[in-house]
Amino acid sequence: MKKLSFILIVFLCAFFTGCSSDSDKSVNNNNNSEYQKIELVMAVNGTDTQIDTKVANKFSELVSEASGGNVTVSVYPNDQLASGNATKGIEMLAVGSVDLAAYATSVMAALDEKIGIATIPYTFDNYQEARQIIDTTGGEFYKERLAEKGITYLGSFHNGFRQISNSKHEVRTPEDVQGLKIRVPGGEVYMDFFRTLGADPIAMSWSEVFTAIQQGTIDGQENGVSITKSSKMNEVQKYITLWNYSYENDLFIANSKIWNSLEPKTQELLREKAREACEWGRDQVEQEEDVIIQEFRDDEIIVTELSPTELNAFKEAVEPVREKFIQQYGADNYAAFCLNP
Repeated sequence: MKKLSFILIVFLCAFFTGCSSDSDKSVNNNNNSEYQKIELVMAVNGTDTQIDTKVANKFSELVSEASGGNVTVSVYPNDQLASGNATKGIEMLAVGSVDLAAYATSVMAALDEKIGIATIPYTFDNYQEARQIIDTTGGEFYKERLAEKGITYLGSFHNGFRQISNSKHEVRTPEDVQGLKIRVPGGEVYMDFFRTLGADPIAMSWSEVFTAIQQGTIDGQENGVSITKSSKMNEVQKYITLWNYSYENDLFIANSKIWNSLEPKTQELLREKAREACEWGRDQVEQEEDVIIQEFRDDEIIVTELSPTELNAFKEAVEPVREKFIQQYGADNYAAFCLNP
């Protein structure tokens, strides 16, 4: 009898222990499945070495790690899904053919010209000011404008301040720009800026610029120092002036319909990691530019940093351009990008 009781007790213990183990295992499985299993597609316009692709890849890594591999993001640089056409890439995002994307505001202006409002000359003086404003009122402006287009705004990172390089002479005054044939990416803001300074702005495909400068067809170009370096412009341009004339940023965005279909926990994760990746990207651009500028100097490139007085001369010269586009885009809208509107 005692032996039978002992066997019964062992059996009951094993039974309840087994139930307990199954229960614990179920809880653990739920923890491991905290995030829905989903693969998202993200498009960017830049090459593998440019900041938009770097930020997208960083975001993909952060999301995969935090979700235990449940949420994955496949990044497609060079607008591969749109055959290299950034405008088509934006359209694909808008209709939901692509889930996520990062595009420069000047490119996004094809969807809504006011998205490019921060490219108005001398909107920001430095990166710290750009961070502060875009993380508050500027970001709210992007969020509202994009929502009207069925796009959800998740963050912003630097593409860079645009500088000028040329093969003729040092640029310190507005008069030094007169007569220079400068390649610009097109767009009213850039064209009007250089025309007002007496230059000859020429819209040209970026792939043609190096050869055009080498052959003397054009005298210079304007771009961030990172692109100037990666495209080897310093090999055919001796003079670079740091004047921060126009700020360009990339917007981290999602198709709203797809975004709203995601589980709240997944949305929370993606938003958090998008912000983290954007901050990482901003730091990368700022640190990289300091290194590149020093490399230019080491290579005996004449790097000109303008004094406040010299910079004010340029600001005064292009004030009509600023006023034109502030009125065109709306003074109330522009106030979102001013420290003291």
